[in-house]
Amino acid sequence: MVARAIESAGIPTVCLNMIWKFQKIIGMPRVAAIEHPFGRPLGDVNDCNTQQQILMDTIEIFREATEPGYIKHLEHNWHQPAKETKWHPKIPAPVVSHMRENGLI
Repeated sequence: MVARAIESAGIPTVCLNMIWKFQKIIGMPRVAAIEHPFGRPLGDVNDCNTQQQILMDTIEIFREATEPGYIKHLEHNWHQPAKETKWHPKIPAPVVSHMRENGLI
């Protein structure tokens, strides 16, 4: 919603998003999709190199996306196999609880 408001003022936005499928539902203008655990879209704590690269790849979308609705899957893989990764914290964030209660996930 914030991105749409900023876009309505004529300023392009890009959202780094781990739930990119919701882009069309809620209307994020441009999405950098990444398959990382919740709370760690830029990578692990203190991994400055990965964080910087993800940020630069996200910013690069401004060159590629000429209009809203653009989704690019960033080519950054989480450092653990999916079966070993803790994708959610033990206690879910309020937004996750809300999404579950409303059948969104």
